[in-house]
Amino acid sequence: MTSSDEALAQSAPSADAAPRSQEPGAARDARGRGKGPAGVDSWRSRLYRWDMKASPYAFISPFFIIFGAFSLVPLLYTAWYSLHHVQLSSLDTQTWAGLDNYKNLFASDFFWNALKNTFTIGLISTVPQLIAAIWLAHMLHYRLRGSTVWRVVMLTPYATSVAAATLVFVLLFAPDSGMINWFLDLLGMDPVNWRESDWGSQLAVSSIVIWRWTGYNSLIYLAAMQAIPADLYESAALDGASRWQQFRHVTVPMLRPTILFTVVVSTIGATQLFGEPLLFGGVSGTKGGSEHQYQTLGLYMYDQGWIIGNLGKASAIAWSMFLILLVIAAVNLLISRRLRKSQ
Repeated sequence: MTSSDEALAQSAPSADAAPRSQEPGAARDARGRGKGPAGVDSWRSRLYRWDMKASPYAFISPFFIIFGAFSLVPLLYTAWYSLHHVQLSSLDTQTWAGLDNYKNLFASDFFWNALKNTFTIGLISTVPQLIAAIWLAHMLHYRLRGSTVWRVVMLTPYATSVAAATLVFVLLFAPDSGMINWFLDLLGMDPVNWRESDWGSQLAVSSIVIWRWTGYNSLIYLAAMQAIPADLYESAALDGASRWQQFRHVTVPMLRPTILFTVVVSTIGATQLFGEPLLFGGVSGTKGGSEHQYQTLGLYMYDQGWIIGNLGKASAIAWSMFLILLVIAAVNLLISRRLRKSQ
């Protein structure tokens, strides 16, 4: 080997070794490029973790704030009032009553009459309403002509105010010039004083509730029917099942959870019934008629609190209604669990 070749051989390894010796430092520079001080990085990571944990609660906090201010606090304050003797004319004067308001309430015939009226009106209005709602939903489910228009029409009573709807029914059930008594006269039946009779007044109030809420429940049932798989109806049709048999053996069993939901919601609405009987009764609306024949729990609470001025007893009525709703919710939970187990 010549001297020039030896010089090249010796210089090549040294040239290759130079980058290797600089590589760790370059890698460290590349890895460290763009990073700030360690304190800033830890502060950002802590802020990110705090944001991930707190942001969901911040997003839902408006609901809980409004619920606490306008629902929870009044509910607890009503419970406090129910344990005191409080008059509307002197709210600052409160004396401890313990359970006296509840004892007087349960010993009152007016309370049990209002509870009975609430139950009967709720039963009369809920059962026909839900049956009619299922039938209407079934008709719309089979592509009735102009189904979109009928859906809007059925939702119109729900969008109508309680006052407007009740005033129309007051005219319909007028004892002298009402259309209902006119129709009864055509059938050869005696006219009915709908405001003064026991069952007549409850039927009249129930008809207002049925008219307002049937369309709303129909749309709920229609949405549930559209979620039923079409394969079930096709299999039933191949087996020779008629539409009525398909409705009985396919639609109704698949609608059980929805039916239970509407029953519970309608029952809760019947327990809180207030506007319809109040406006239907006119001057004696707060009393539920001259003989309290259609006075509900809502009217009884209003009469005790705002007409008589006994806020302590009215608060006890409110909490009794709340406990009734809790019982309804518990029954709903038990039935729902049994339905899930049976399925």
